[in-house]
Amino acid sequence: MIYAIGDIHGHLDQLAAAHALIAKDRAEIGQKDAKVVHIGDLVDRGPDSKGVVQYLIDGLAKGEEWVVLRGNHDQMFLDFIGGDDATTRLPKNLTWQHNRLGGKATLQSYGVKRKLLEGDAGYHQRVRARVPKAHVDFLKRLPLWHRAKDMIFVHAGIRPGFPIEAQDEEDLLWIRDEFLWHHGDHEALIVHGHTPVDEPTHYGNRVNIDTGAGWGNDLVPVVFDDGACFALLEGGRARLKVPRK
Repeated sequence: MIYAIGDIHGHLDQLAAAHALIAKDRAEIGQKDAKVVHIGDLVDRGPDSKGVVQYLIDGLAKGEEWVVLRGNHDQMFLDFIGGDDATTRLPKNLTWQHNRLGGKATLQSYGVKRKLLEGDAGYHQRVRARVPKAHVDFLKRLPLWHRAKDMIFVHAGIRPGFPIEAQDEEDLLWIRDEFLWHHGDHEALIVHGHTPVDEPTHYGNRVNIDTGAGWGNDLVPVVFDDGACFALLEGGRARLKVPRK
């Protein structure tokens, strides 16, 4: 049995609520040590990205059975700290700090807001001074995928036809159409986020667990148990339907 949590996007309250649902389910099933995989996009858009990162650091330090993956928003945060405010994956003239991406909210959670007429060099210097090195190092260490038996957990998805070990890093963080529209089998069931859906959805060859927390929706954890997948809700488990082939 293994649990998974989708894109958090700076919502510490929802992350804590998701873990409370998991703790309740663990107790009811009697598997208190079952692993929890966080699918990435810890930061951006929400009000407390700093709190989310610290929550995960603290939990891992206490020995929690957690896996935390890196998402494309976490990578953009790292890129900005490193001095790069753009990426080839974004539309032209769109940067991480644009309101659509949510970088400003992340920096504000660390107490940094750009001053009027402040130059890039000074701004980056203040950001580096306010973001703890422990947070930067933590994000840098995060893996891009996790395999568990017949499942592979990854932020965005994979490029069909290539084994997970041969996947390109940018695809694991950013891919959409080539992966989402592929209906054939993969080497394992792919559990991913990155592309928001209204509720956790099983497509047969993949399960999308990004329920749009970054856009104001609830973060809904899931559990994989004996070949079945369930959404964890206040009322208990709700089994996800698997489409017929």
